[in-house]
Amino acid sequence: MKVNPSSCLCPVLLCLCFLERCYEASHHGQAKIISRIHNATHNHNQTKDGETEVHHRPKRGWIWNQFFVLEEHIGPDAQYVGKLHSNSDKGDGSVRYILSGEGAGSIFIINEVTGDIHATKSLDREKKSHYVLHAQAINLNTNKPLEPESEFIIKVQDINDNAPKFPDGPFVTSVPEMSEVGTSVFQVTATDADDPTYGNSARVVYSILHGQPYFSVDPKSGIIRTALADMDREAREHYSVVIQAKDMAGQVGGLSGSTTVNITLTDVNDNPPKFPQKNYQVFVPESAQVGKPVGKMKASDEDIGINAEIKYSILNPEGAGMFSISTDKDTREGVITLRKPLNYEKKKHYSLHIAAENTHLDPHFTYLGSFKDDATLKITVGDVDEPPVFSMDYYIMEVYENTRVGTEVGAVTARDPDSKNSPVRYFIEQREDKAVYFDIESISGVIRTTQLLDREDTPWHNITVMATEEDNPSLQSHVPVTVQVLDVNDNPPMINTEDEIIICESTRAGQVIQTITAVDKDDFANGKGFSFSFPGGIPANPNFTIKDNEDSTASIIARRRRFHRLTQELYELPVVVWDDGEPVLSSTSTLMLRVCSCQRGTRLKICQGEAFLSSAGLSTGALIAILLCVLILLAIVILFITLRRSKKEPLIISEEDIRENVVTYDDEGGGEEDTEAFDIIALRNPAAAEELKFQNCEQKKTKPCFFSTSAVMVSSVQ
Repeated sequence: MKVNPSSCLCPVLLCLCFLERCYEASHHGQAKIISRIHNATHNHNQTKDGETEVHHRPKRGWIWNQFFVLEEHIGPDAQYVGKLHSNSDKGDGSVRYILSGEGAGSIFIINEVTGDIHATKSLDREKKSHYVLHAQAINLNTNKPLEPESEFIIKVQDINDNAPKFPDGPFVTSVPEMSEVGTSVFQVTATDADDPTYGNSARVVYSILHGQPYFSVDPKSGIIRTALADMDREAREHYSVVIQAKDMAGQVGGLSGSTTVNITLTDVNDNPPKFPQKNYQVFVPESAQVGKPVGKMKASDEDIGINAEIKYSILNPEGAGMFSISTDKDTREGVITLRKPLNYEKKKHYSLHIAAENTHLDPHFTYLGSFKDDATLKITVGDVDEPPVFSMDYYIMEVYENTRVGTEVGAVTARDPDSKNSPVRYFIEQREDKAVYFDIESISGVIRTTQLLDREDTPWHNITVMATEEDNPSLQSHVPVTVQVLDVNDNPPMINTEDEIIICESTRAGQVIQTITAVDKDDFANGKGFSFSFPGGIPANPNFTIKDNEDSTASIIARRRRFHRLTQELYELPVVVWDDGEPVLSSTSTLMLRVCSCQRGTRLKICQGEAFLSSAGLSTGALIAILLCVLILLAIVILFITLRRSKKEPLIISEEDIRENVVTYDDEGGGEEDTEAFDIIALRNPAAAEELKFQNCEQKKTKPCFFSTSAVMVSSVQ
């Protein structure tokens, strides 16, 4: 197929078409210039004699090229694309050209006789860059293809119809103030929908339309940089820079687009704090409370954020001792606080040297100087009518108990701290729920008793004394006063007589029955030692004696052996105890001693009767054993009664079976006048009789008491 020169609209396009065809032909296995030529084919057939037979066939073919069409055609007529022509076409109208594929019939139409192709619509390369079609030449006489169907391409030729765009604009960025010239700020990138491989339609260059002389932009990369040194945020903070992107490499006729980059200068610490003035004054009354603010100062800083944070300090020691200064985080003011109470009468003026400095320094800007400033604050102390001041913060006084009413306990003193020195009056604050034990003289401040004091009842008294100015009673001061009541020896020692003392029947002579002690309500100084004895003027106790252990205790000792509960169960023992105080006081207490049969093998003294009554204290095993013994005894009694009833007894008892009870004892009788020679008790209870004889012997004291009584009892047995 031959190319019609009219397919190239201008010499430039013709050259481009030729170069592209040469390039494609050199890079593809099949040439883009498709040439279907029916050449004579040499068929080499070997004959019998080894010669080759050559057959020649005439050339029959058709040739066409790759076509190009310009995009965005806006003419009234259809745009001519190219021409298809077959070598078999003799021009007699016997060949018909058929076009199929993408856009065939709708976008691209073909003259079936001449093979001319036209584009009926305006094409957009950015939507579709090429179309693949198929061509075929058919013989009208035979209605058969002259050649097989072949494929070709129609490419949409790009024109510069798209301007560069910034898809993400406008932009917001920042750069530190005082940055050096050439500091990178931001990079913009524009896109162009035109073909970047064809011409300069998509070749973009950047320029700055608005924002000079502060910033510049690199034409190729689109990087925005600072163009002016020492840009100060405090002078101007925001900048609006307009960047233009133009295709065709910036040549005349190229399309362009623009965007805005909003640049903010961020703060750096390049400004020191400054006090608006060098001298300040403040008036503070002397009644100002410690720990409360008394004044404020503020240093200004043109920076912001942490670069403007300020720390205040008091430089002179005198001012720092009385006042402190701190920074208010919200207002960044220096708040001055009182550390110690003010006294107009002692000091009326204070001078404070205050410094303000940044807490976050930038070493890049130290060349600008010291980031610190100072000022002087003069404080004037104002005189205030103050309440009276006591000479002490609290008072402790002493007075002996039982002293007469009106005894002086002590005195408090207070004075008016003001220069006028007003007279002071004293009062005791009274409480309705407490008795009044003290009074105070309103002029002298002397405290006296109003009642008798008892240390054993209340050893300490707490009162509050109030002082007021005579000229201004509303000004009051209070001070606590503690009165200690001192002890005198006014309580005798006492022995606890509520608990009975247990005496075991098996007690031996000289055995300690109980150790007793005494208590004294008085202070230890007046009753630290006690002495014990029996009361004077009464006969000596034959049963017990008392031993003073000289350690404020005494031991009760048995004088004889064996006590019998049946003979005498209770003994009363009067004991005298006295202290070593001044004066010496004593008291007599009667101790109750109970004779009991104590349990063996234990040191616990419990009477058997009490033990029986308190059986709840016994273990479960002991209770079971007792119950079994009772049951066994009951069974024996029942068995005995049963056997007795079953035995036949004789009606007459023989005299020979009668036996008498014979009692012999080796004690000589004294006749009818001797009433004490024999006591029937000896037959009933020999142990009691022996104890009775021992008592009688002790009373007579004529000779040593030794008794040897032997008794033989013969029971009559039936």
